[in-house]
Amino acid sequence: MKRRVLFLLLPLSVFASSFNPQMQGYIDDLKVEAKGNNPDFIDFSVQRGEQIFTTSHIGKRGERISCTSCHSLNLRNNGKNIHTNKVLEPLSPSKNTKRLVKVKNVKKWLRRNFNDVYTKEGTALQKGDVLYYINSK
Repeated sequence: MKRRVLFLLLPLSVFASSFNPQMQGYIDDLKVEAKGNNPDFIDFSVQRGEQIFTTSHIGKRGERISCTSCHSLNLRNNGKNIHTNKVLEPLSPSKNTKRLVKVKNVKKWLRRNFNDVYTKEGTALQKGDVLYYINSK
């Protein structure tokens, strides 16, 4: 029985440790910021990240949009920008090794995409949750 419990808990801890050192530094910075905003903060959540990623909102162009509008529900597949029709390479780091590698790019795209979907920059908690979710795929 103990082996099953360990097996079930293992994937949750693997997500946080599978970032490269630069990304792990960014994740650690987000954790400090999230803890500063909420002293009860413990860690980011794949489940909350999935909810953020898949829930639709009225975006900056006044239309209902979610992250999945462009990236699709399956992050291992190509997506397509709904405004430009540009094909987007898979967002899943397990499928596309160029994803979640460079902190500068991750910050840029988080800022842009949160602004497009939520019409505001995401909080440290939201960003960390979304990064955990993406990294889990």
